[in-house]
Amino acid sequence: MQNTISHNLDDLRKHSGKIVITTHHKPDGDAMGSSLGLYNYFKEAGIESTVITPTDYADFLWWLPGNDKVLIFEGNEEEANRIIANSELVYCLDFNALGRINEMGKSITDSNAKVILIDHHRDPQDFDDERLCSIGASSTCELMYYYISKHLNVEFMTKDAAECIYTGLITDTGSFRYNSTTGDTIRTAGALIDLGVQPSSLYERLFDQNRLERLQLLGYFLSKKITLIENGKVALSHLTIKELEDFNVKTGDTEGFVNYGLGIKGVEMSALIIDRGSLVKMSFRSKSDFPCNEFSAEFFNGGGHKNAAGGASKESLVETLYKFKSAIKSYSEYL
Repeated sequence: MQNTISHNLDDLRKHSGKIVITTHHKPDGDAMGSSLGLYNYFKEAGIESTVITPTDYADFLWWLPGNDKVLIFEGNEEEANRIIANSELVYCLDFNALGRINEMGKSITDSNAKVILIDHHRDPQDFDDERLCSIGASSTCELMYYYISKHLNVEFMTKDAAECIYTGLITDTGSFRYNSTTGDTIRTAGALIDLGVQPSSLYERLFDQNRLERLQLLGYFLSKKITLIENGKVALSHLTIKELEDFNVKTGDTEGFVNYGLGIKGVEMSALIIDRGSLVKMSFRSKSDFPCNEFSAEFFNGGGHKNAAGGASKESLVETLYKFKSAIKSYSEYL
């Protein structure tokens, strides 16, 4: 763990009204959970803050307490830049490079704000003033609870903040089934439940509110789009722009699709490649020793965790698929 945090709650109160909380492009459950968890904690502690996300995010996260106060940078650049320029503290959560927040990265660099980084990804870039980073943590939300309980004052934790943080725990651990789940993860979950989180209700709000079109896309995906290569060790799937249009795909609709490949007997690595138009985006998941982060960084300008990573390609979908099939052969020792 890298921990250079030197401030406490009294220090933060001096910056009330000039604190920005941000997270990565197309934020997921851990990103929004940690951001809104901190926002709600500050609210209870009498500290004003603003959550600014680089882009929109999946509607299954809109129920999170404080969501109605989130400012999306894309489309609101003037207001967001004004807030960032006037800020004194910027919390960067669940990302390790300013490139992950698009144009917001320059805005933060140009500001005079002190940057606090809380993250669980490998090799964070040097853009912060204080940091709490641990690749051993299951999620940024797990680190957020640690940060609040060890450096601030856990007495200001509310049910609203707890629900947000619990959201990141279960989304980044696959409901506690991934190898990243540790005793500390479960102990954190227990503390959040003691604060009023109801696991079944929260799970329903996150996973059981699908649009019909998403379920139809999932059925099509499972029946038509997964192929096995490398002697059945790799599940490769892809979606075209037309398929996304046919099923009226919204942000977050393909979340978790890549995991279905790992559910096939004998599969050690699963890849989902999606043509987004300007870029071809990729998600990689694996079991045991296959290093998704190394594979993604070497071939697809990406990174992440050992068993969960992402990447991108400026080549066409056809060219990217061909490159993937060639590249995966060089990692055959892990299959």
